[in-house]
Amino acid sequence: MRELTYWQGVQEALTEEMARDEMVFLLGEDIGVYGGAFGVTRGMLERFGSERVRNTPVSEAAIVGVALGAAVTGMRPVVEIMFMDFITLAMDQLVNHAAKMHYIFGDQAQVPLVVRTPAGGWRSYGPSHSQSWEAWFLHTPGLKVVAPATPYDAKGLLKTAIRDDNPVLFVEHKLLYATKGPVPQEEYTVPLGQAHIKRAGRDVTLVTYSYLTLMALEVAQELEKENIGVEVIDLRSLSPLDINQVVASVKKTGRVVIAEEGHKTGGVGAEVGMQIQERAYEYLDAPIQRVAAKDVPIPFSYQLEKHILPSKEDIYRAVTQVMAQI
Repeated sequence: MRELTYWQGVQEALTEEMARDEMVFLLGEDIGVYGGAFGVTRGMLERFGSERVRNTPVSEAAIVGVALGAAVTGMRPVVEIMFMDFITLAMDQLVNHAAKMHYIFGDQAQVPLVVRTPAGGWRSYGPSHSQSWEAWFLHTPGLKVVAPATPYDAKGLLKTAIRDDNPVLFVEHKLLYATKGPVPQEEYTVPLGQAHIKRAGRDVTLVTYSYLTLMALEVAQELEKENIGVEVIDLRSLSPLDINQVVASVKKTGRVVIAEEGHKTGGVGAEVGMQIQERAYEYLDAPIQRVAAKDVPIPFSYQLEKHILPSKEDIYRAVTQVMAQI
Protein backbone atom coordinates (compact mmCIF):
# COMPACT_ATOMS: atom_id res chain seq x y z
CA MET A 1 0.00 0.00 0.00
CA ARG A 2 1.23 3.51 -0.78
CA GLU A 3 2.26 5.91 1.99
CA LEU A 4 0.97 9.46 2.33
CA THR A 5 1.65 12.18 4.83
CA TYR A 6 -1.18 13.30 7.08
CA TRP A 7 -1.61 16.57 5.19
CA GLN A 8 -1.75 14.69 1.90
CA GLY A 9 -4.49 12.45 3.30
CA VAL A 10 -6.50 15.51 4.28
CA GLN A 11 -5.94 17.17 0.92
CA GLU A 12 -6.84 14.02 -0.99
CA ALA A 13 -10.12 13.81 0.92
CA LEU A 14 -10.90 17.44 0.04
CA THR A 15 -9.94 16.94 -3.60
CA GLU A 16 -11.95 13.76 -4.05
CA GLU A 17 -15.05 15.18 -2.40
CA MET A 18 -14.87 18.40 -4.43
CA ALA A 19 -14.56 16.35 -7.61
CA ARG A 20 -17.46 14.11 -6.54
CA ASP A 21 -19.85 16.87 -5.43
CA GLU A 22 -19.88 20.37 -6.92
CA MET A 23 -21.64 21.65 -3.78
CA VAL A 24 -18.44 21.17 -1.77
CA PHE A 25 -16.27 24.28 -1.56
CA LEU A 26 -13.51 25.61 0.70
CA LEU A 27 -13.17 28.92 2.48
CA GLY A 28 -10.69 30.36 4.94
CA GLU A 29 -7.81 32.72 5.45
CA ASP A 30 -4.88 32.34 3.01
CA ILE A 31 -6.11 29.00 1.65
CA GLY A 32 -5.70 30.07 -1.99
CA VAL A 33 -2.32 31.05 -3.41
CA TYR A 34 -0.60 30.55 -0.07
CA GLY A 35 -2.14 27.09 0.38
CA GLY A 36 -3.22 27.49 4.00
CA ALA A 37 -1.19 28.09 7.16
CA PHE A 38 0.13 24.52 7.08
CA GLY A 39 0.04 23.97 3.32
CA VAL A 40 -2.93 21.59 3.23
CA THR A 41 -4.73 23.39 0.37
CA ARG A 42 -1.63 24.06 -1.76
CA GLY A 43 -2.42 23.65 -5.48
CA MET A 44 -6.18 23.45 -4.97
CA LEU A 45 -6.86 26.98 -6.18
CA GLU A 46 -5.27 26.14 -9.52
CA ARG A 47 -7.34 22.99 -9.83
CA PHE A 48 -10.76 24.20 -8.68
CA GLY A 49 -10.66 27.96 -9.15
CA SER A 50 -11.42 30.91 -6.91
CA GLU A 51 -15.17 30.21 -6.77
CA ARG A 52 -14.59 26.95 -4.89
CA VAL A 53 -11.38 27.80 -3.03
CA ARG A 54 -12.30 31.13 -1.51
CA ASN A 55 -9.90 33.35 0.42
CA THR A 56 -11.71 35.25 3.15
CA PRO A 57 -11.19 38.37 5.24
CA VAL A 58 -9.50 37.89 8.63
CA SER A 59 -12.74 37.38 10.52
CA GLU A 60 -13.56 33.94 11.88
CA ALA A 61 -17.06 35.08 12.81
CA ALA A 62 -17.71 36.10 9.20
CA ILE A 63 -16.15 32.93 7.77
CA VAL A 64 -18.24 30.53 9.84
CA GLY A 65 -21.33 32.72 9.51
CA VAL A 66 -21.11 32.72 5.71
CA ALA A 67 -20.43 28.98 5.70
CA LEU A 68 -23.44 28.36 7.92
CA GLY A 69 -25.68 30.29 5.55
CA ALA A 70 -24.28 28.39 2.58
CA ALA A 71 -24.80 25.04 4.31
CA VAL A 72 -28.41 25.77 5.19
CA THR A 73 -29.12 26.68 1.57
CA GLY A 74 -27.71 23.45 0.14
CA MET A 75 -23.95 23.89 -0.19
CA ARG A 76 -21.33 21.79 1.64
CA PRO A 77 -18.73 24.27 2.88
CA VAL A 78 -15.44 23.20 4.43
CA VAL A 79 -13.98 25.98 6.57
CA GLU A 80 -10.34 26.25 7.59
CA ILE A 81 -9.72 28.08 10.86
CA MET A 82 -6.00 28.86 10.82
CA PHE A 83 -5.41 27.95 14.50
CA MET A 84 -7.92 26.29 16.79
CA ASP A 85 -7.35 29.11 19.28
CA PHE A 86 -9.09 31.47 16.85
CA ILE A 87 -12.28 29.42 16.87
CA THR A 88 -13.28 31.44 19.93
CA LEU A 89 -14.13 34.25 17.51
CA ALA A 90 -16.76 32.06 15.83
CA MET A 91 -18.26 30.40 18.91
CA ASP A 92 -21.67 32.06 18.52
CA GLN A 93 -22.05 30.95 14.90
CA LEU A 94 -20.83 27.43 15.61
CA VAL A 95 -22.27 26.66 19.05
CA ASN A 96 -25.44 28.74 19.21
CA HIS A 97 -26.54 28.44 15.59
CA ALA A 98 -24.91 25.69 13.48
CA ALA A 99 -25.26 23.06 16.22
CA LYS A 100 -28.92 23.91 16.92
CA MET A 101 -30.53 24.68 13.57
CA HIS A 102 -31.59 21.13 12.75
CA TYR A 103 -33.04 20.74 16.25
CA ILE A 104 -34.98 23.98 15.96
CA PHE A 105 -36.24 23.64 12.38
CA GLY A 106 -36.35 19.86 11.93
CA ASP A 107 -36.38 18.71 8.31
CA GLN A 108 -36.51 22.32 7.11
CA ALA A 109 -32.81 22.81 7.88
CA GLN A 110 -29.71 20.66 7.56
CA VAL A 111 -26.22 21.99 8.26
CA PRO A 112 -23.59 20.02 6.27
CA LEU A 113 -20.72 22.18 7.53
CA VAL A 114 -17.16 21.05 8.30
CA VAL A 115 -14.76 23.24 10.27
CA ARG A 116 -11.14 22.08 9.95
CA THR A 117 -8.63 23.47 12.39
CA PRO A 118 -5.05 22.76 13.52
CA ALA A 119 -4.58 22.35 17.28
CA GLY A 120 -1.87 21.51 19.78
CA GLY A 121 1.52 22.59 20.99
CA TRP A 122 5.20 21.61 20.91
CA ARG A 123 5.89 24.39 18.39
CA SER A 124 6.69 27.31 20.76
CA TYR A 125 3.77 29.29 19.36
CA GLY A 126 2.80 30.68 22.75
CA PRO A 127 -0.38 30.65 24.84
CA SER A 128 -2.84 31.80 22.15
CA HIS A 129 -1.60 29.57 19.29
CA SER A 130 -0.96 26.22 21.01
CA GLN A 131 -4.20 25.13 22.63
CA SER A 132 -6.35 22.02 22.34
CA TRP A 133 -9.93 23.15 22.86
CA GLU A 134 -11.83 20.06 21.68
CA ALA A 135 -13.28 19.31 25.15
CA TRP A 136 -15.25 22.58 25.02
CA PHE A 137 -17.30 21.32 22.10
CA LEU A 138 -18.27 17.99 23.68
CA HIS A 139 -20.66 20.09 25.77
CA THR A 140 -22.58 21.18 22.65
CA PRO A 141 -25.35 18.81 21.52
CA GLY A 142 -25.71 18.82 17.73
CA LEU A 143 -22.01 19.27 17.01
CA LYS A 144 -19.78 16.35 16.05
CA VAL A 145 -16.08 16.40 16.99
CA VAL A 146 -13.38 14.37 15.23
CA ALA A 147 -9.62 14.20 15.94
CA PRO A 148 -7.81 11.60 13.78
CA ALA A 149 -4.25 10.46 14.48
CA THR A 150 -3.16 8.80 11.21
CA PRO A 151 -3.22 9.69 7.50
CA TYR A 152 -5.62 6.78 6.89
CA ASP A 153 -8.10 8.01 9.48
CA ALA A 154 -7.66 11.66 8.50
CA LYS A 155 -8.69 10.96 4.93
CA GLY A 156 -11.47 8.51 5.72
CA LEU A 157 -13.02 10.56 8.51
CA LEU A 158 -12.87 13.82 6.57
CA LYS A 159 -14.70 12.27 3.63
CA THR A 160 -17.39 11.04 6.02
CA ALA A 161 -17.58 14.44 7.72
CA ILE A 162 -18.07 16.26 4.41
CA ARG A 163 -20.92 13.91 3.48
CA ASP A 164 -22.59 14.28 6.90
CA ASP A 165 -25.64 16.54 7.08
CA ASN A 166 -24.61 17.85 10.50
CA PRO A 167 -21.84 20.27 11.54
CA VAL A 168 -18.51 18.57 12.23
CA LEU A 169 -15.47 20.05 13.95
CA PHE A 170 -12.42 18.34 12.43
CA VAL A 171 -9.32 18.77 14.61
CA GLU A 172 -5.89 18.26 13.03
CA HIS A 173 -2.81 18.32 15.25
CA LYS A 174 0.03 20.44 13.89
CA LEU A 175 2.68 17.80 14.58
CA LEU A 176 0.75 15.17 12.62
CA TYR A 177 0.88 16.92 9.23
CA ALA A 178 4.32 15.55 8.34
CA THR A 179 3.75 12.03 9.71
CA LYS A 180 3.34 9.19 7.20
CA GLY A 181 1.17 6.11 6.99
CA PRO A 182 -0.52 3.70 4.60
CA VAL A 183 -3.52 5.05 2.67
CA PRO A 184 -5.38 2.92 0.10
CA GLN A 185 -5.62 4.14 -3.46
CA GLU A 186 -9.21 2.97 -3.74
CA GLU A 187 -12.24 4.77 -2.35
CA TYR A 188 -12.97 4.30 1.37
CA THR A 189 -14.51 6.14 4.31
CA VAL A 190 -14.21 5.80 8.09
CA PRO A 191 -17.45 6.09 10.10
CA LEU A 192 -17.82 8.72 12.80
CA GLY A 193 -18.33 7.42 16.33
CA GLN A 194 -16.14 4.34 15.98
CA ALA A 195 -12.96 4.00 18.05
CA HIS A 196 -10.07 1.87 16.82
CA ILE A 197 -7.80 -0.50 18.72
CA LYS A 198 -4.38 0.54 17.49
CA ARG A 199 -2.60 -2.11 19.57
CA ALA A 200 -4.11 -5.07 21.43
CA GLY A 201 -3.10 -5.74 25.04
CA ARG A 202 -4.11 -7.70 28.11
CA ASP A 203 -3.12 -5.63 31.15
CA VAL A 204 -4.01 -1.95 30.74
CA THR A 205 -6.40 0.00 28.51
CA LEU A 206 -4.76 3.22 27.29
CA VAL A 207 -7.40 5.54 25.81
CA THR A 208 -6.24 8.50 23.73
CA TYR A 209 -6.63 10.36 20.43
CA SER A 210 -4.84 12.64 17.96
CA TYR A 211 -1.08 13.18 18.43
CA LEU A 212 -0.94 11.41 21.78
CA THR A 213 -1.91 8.18 20.02
CA LEU A 214 1.61 8.09 18.57
CA MET A 215 3.09 8.65 22.03
CA ALA A 216 0.87 5.93 23.48
CA LEU A 217 2.00 3.41 20.87
CA GLU A 218 5.65 4.12 21.64
CA VAL A 219 5.04 3.69 25.37
CA ALA A 220 3.14 0.46 24.75
CA GLN A 221 6.06 -0.90 22.77
CA GLU A 222 8.49 -0.04 25.58
CA LEU A 223 6.28 -1.60 28.24
CA GLU A 224 5.95 -4.81 26.25
CA LYS A 225 9.63 -5.38 27.05
CA GLU A 226 8.62 -5.32 30.73
CA ASN A 227 5.88 -7.88 30.06
CA ILE A 228 3.10 -5.30 30.37
CA GLY A 229 0.51 -5.59 27.61
CA VAL A 230 -1.02 -2.19 26.84
CA GLU A 231 -4.15 -1.98 24.71
CA VAL A 232 -4.11 1.36 22.89
CA ILE A 233 -7.53 2.67 21.88
CA ASP A 234 -7.62 5.66 19.54
CA LEU A 235 -11.00 7.33 20.04
CA ARG A 236 -10.77 9.11 16.65
CA SER A 237 -14.26 10.51 17.17
CA LEU A 238 -14.95 12.38 20.43
CA SER A 239 -18.59 13.13 19.66
CA PRO A 240 -20.20 10.75 19.00
CA LEU A 241 -18.04 8.79 21.46
CA ASP A 242 -17.56 5.05 21.09
CA ILE A 243 -17.72 4.29 24.79
CA ASN A 244 -18.79 0.69 24.11
CA GLN A 245 -15.40 -0.12 22.58
CA VAL A 246 -13.66 1.44 25.58
CA VAL A 247 -15.80 -0.39 28.12
CA ALA A 248 -15.26 -3.73 26.37
CA SER A 249 -11.50 -3.22 26.67
CA VAL A 250 -11.77 -2.17 30.33
CA LYS A 251 -13.72 -5.31 31.16
CA LYS A 252 -10.84 -7.30 29.69
CA THR A 253 -7.90 -5.44 31.30
CA GLY A 254 -9.35 -4.01 34.52
CA ARG A 255 -7.04 -0.98 34.39
CA VAL A 256 -7.36 2.33 32.54
CA VAL A 257 -5.16 5.30 31.64
CA ILE A 258 -6.64 8.18 29.63
CA ALA A 259 -4.20 10.49 27.83
CA GLU A 260 -5.01 13.81 26.15
CA GLU A 261 -3.20 17.05 25.31
CA GLY A 262 -5.93 19.36 26.53
CA HIS A 263 -5.97 20.71 30.08
CA LYS A 264 -6.85 18.17 32.76
CA THR A 265 -9.75 19.97 34.45
CA GLY A 266 -12.97 19.40 32.53
CA GLY A 267 -11.13 17.59 29.74
CA VAL A 268 -11.98 14.71 27.43
CA GLY A 269 -10.44 12.35 29.99
CA ALA A 270 -12.86 13.56 32.66
CA GLU A 271 -15.84 12.64 30.48
CA VAL A 272 -14.45 9.31 29.31
CA GLY A 273 -13.37 8.39 32.83
CA MET A 274 -16.78 9.12 34.32
CA GLN A 275 -18.53 7.10 31.64
CA ILE A 276 -16.21 4.18 32.45
CA GLN A 277 -17.11 4.58 36.13
CA GLU A 278 -20.82 4.51 35.26
CA ARG A 279 -20.60 1.45 33.01
CA ALA A 280 -17.68 -0.68 34.23
CA TYR A 281 -16.86 0.27 37.82
CA GLU A 282 -17.05 -3.30 39.08
CA TYR A 283 -14.42 -4.38 36.55
CA LEU A 284 -11.78 -1.88 37.69
CA ASP A 285 -8.82 -3.27 39.62
CA ALA A 286 -7.24 0.18 40.12
CA PRO A 287 -8.30 3.85 40.05
CA ILE A 288 -8.44 5.45 36.61
CA GLN A 289 -5.37 7.54 35.81
CA ARG A 290 -5.47 10.68 33.65
CA VAL A 291 -2.58 12.23 31.73
CA ALA A 292 -3.14 15.76 30.42
CA ALA A 293 -1.69 19.25 30.17
CA LYS A 294 -1.27 21.13 33.43
CA ASP A 295 -3.92 23.73 34.17
CA VAL A 296 -1.89 26.77 33.13
CA PRO A 297 -1.60 28.64 29.81
CA ILE A 298 0.79 27.08 27.30
CA PRO A 299 4.16 28.89 27.61
CA PHE A 300 6.13 30.28 24.69
CA SER A 301 9.44 28.83 25.94
CA TYR A 302 9.98 25.37 24.48
CA GLN A 303 11.42 24.03 27.74
CA LEU A 304 8.48 25.35 29.74
CA GLU A 305 6.03 24.12 27.11
CA LYS A 306 7.45 20.60 27.44
CA HIS A 307 6.97 20.86 31.20
CA ILE A 308 3.30 21.81 30.82
CA LEU A 309 2.24 19.42 28.04
CA PRO A 310 1.91 15.65 28.59
CA SER A 311 4.87 13.46 27.69
CA LYS A 312 5.72 9.83 27.01
CA GLU A 313 7.26 9.76 30.48
CA ASP A 314 3.94 10.90 31.97
CA ILE A 315 2.07 8.14 30.14
CA TYR A 316 4.68 5.54 31.13
CA ARG A 317 4.43 6.62 34.78
CA ALA A 318 0.62 6.46 34.76
CA VAL A 319 0.58 2.96 33.29
CA THR A 320 3.14 1.63 35.77
CA GLN A 321 1.17 3.23 38.63
CA VAL A 322 -2.06 1.47 37.73
CA MET A 323 -0.12 -1.78 37.29
CA ALA A 324 1.28 -1.37 40.82
CA GLN A 325 -2.27 -1.34 42.28
CA ILE A 326 -3.34 -4.67 43.77
